[in-house]
Amino acid sequence: MQGYHLIAGADEVGRGPLAGPVVAAAVILDPAQVPQGLADSKKLSAKRREVLYAEICASAELAIAIAPPERIDRDNIRQATLWALAQAVRGLPREPDLLLVDGNDPPQATCPVETIIGGDGLVASIAAASIVAKVARDRLMTRLGTQYPAYGFERHMGYGTAAHLEALRSHGPCPHHRRSFAPVRAQQLLLDE
Repeated sequence: MQGYHLIAGADEVGRGPLAGPVVAAAVILDPAQVPQGLADSKKLSAKRREVLYAEICASAELAIAIAPPERIDRDNIRQATLWALAQAVRGLPREPDLLLVDGNDPPQATCPVETIIGGDGLVASIAAASIVAKVARDRLMTRLGTQYPAYGFERHMGYGTAAHLEALRSHGPCPHHRRSFAPVRAQQLLLDE
């Protein structure tokens, strides 16, 4: 981007799941050390994401922010996502001159913001943020899978798979479920009867 010295990319992961947080990341890449193979995190294998995550952390400035289920339920998923993106940008060691965000919904920022639909597949810093957010969230969901083994979070990362919905029917929601999401709310109502 012409005329800008310090450009950050931001992206989030976890808008759709029934459980766990939304995780946002903001990344300022070092132009001299851009990891090779950056791409939309959804198009990379878990092993490749881990390798790139380590390379990004070793060479870039970054910050991560988490919007927990309580915030999602209180504010709604859109507002919680925008909050997490804004928090990640605020957490960067230096304020960027320009923020590039995946999608079409800009978060609040003190610098100019440009949204780019499909940005995680087009812009290296957004792709890096996508990878950082995805790896951070997957690690967190794997830990939750250990704490709540009945739900299989480490396998489906909180998404509404058949196995997750069956576990929700069998055990009801755990503290990490999003009670404002319809399948969870329905199970909570059944438990409250």
